[in-house]
Amino acid sequence: MDSADIGRKVVLLEVDADQAGQRVDNFLAARLKGVPRSRLYRLLRKGEVRVNKKRIKPEYKLAAGDVLRIPPVTVKEQAPQAAVSQSMGRLLENSILLELPGLLVINKPAGLAVHGGSGVNLGLIESLRQLRPNDRYLELVHRLDRDTSGCILIARKRSMLRYLQEELRQRRNIQKYYQALVIGQWSKRKQHVDAPLLRIEAPGGNRIVKVSPEGKASRTEFKVLRRFDGFSLVQAKPVTGRTHQIRVHAQSQGHSLLGDEKYGDDELNQQMRKLGFKRLFLHAAALRFTLPDEEQPRLVEAPLWPDLAEPLAKLKELPL
Repeated sequence: MDSADIGRKVVLLEVDADQAGQRVDNFLAARLKGVPRSRLYRLLRKGEVRVNKKRIKPEYKLAAGDVLRIPPVTVKEQAPQAAVSQSMGRLLENSILLELPGLLVINKPAGLAVHGGSGVNLGLIESLRQLRPNDRYLELVHRLDRDTSGCILIARKRSMLRYLQEELRQRRNIQKYYQALVIGQWSKRKQHVDAPLLRIEAPGGNRIVKVSPEGKASRTEFKVLRRFDGFSLVQAKPVTGRTHQIRVHAQSQGHSLLGDEKYGDDELNQQMRKLGFKRLFLHAAALRFTLPDEEQPRLVEAPLWPDLAEPLAKLKELPL
């Protein structure tokens, strides 16, 4: 869609195969940024937005070849987006672990939100879109918390996004592997944690998660990778995908993650900052997934960022 046409004339759009499968309300919201959802639903309800000259409901899923009619719509003026700095651009380009026609895998640095909003002007996905203007389509397949580094999937085609998100929903053919430095000596016998998790919205919009029989079923598999004086480096493999799952499951076993300001040991975190541990030690270390038309799964690994690897090397290692 030519943005210059929005607001001054009727626009007819033909849906291609890569755009098929989207709900019409989501399709419109992505292209009419600045227009409130309530206004979009009113346009649909009144029949001003039509598909193949027919009225449709917001949940209608577009098909390839559909012709979408969009009437003149007043779009709220958007504030200009900040430009990606040269240093951030180089960092992200050097953090690409895998590049395929339909997919990017990035080793996301900690401190970078995956998308803008809530006080964040420029996130990972907005930065990539600036850096790669020739990529017609770039969308997050899943998310990582701002303080978590490591592997994240970016779809370069709508069809790839649909495929991978369905694989994640069905919990098949995609597995995430994290590395976490936990306080204390994790027992080799403790190989999994099954504990329901309940998310609570605290005052100020702060999210807190706790183990509760009222929560959703949650499971994480753990494996000790290395032992240190006072700490264990563990692999955490989430079977479910709950908010803060690894952090809260580890805490429930008496082994909070180092650097965890929400569920951890504040005094120890402060002491370890002197050794260089200045953030949450949680890293999405690897992804295993099978792509369409490929029989063998791919394993993509993300090395620890220096802000984790360098202080880790200062700890006294113990026999495994």
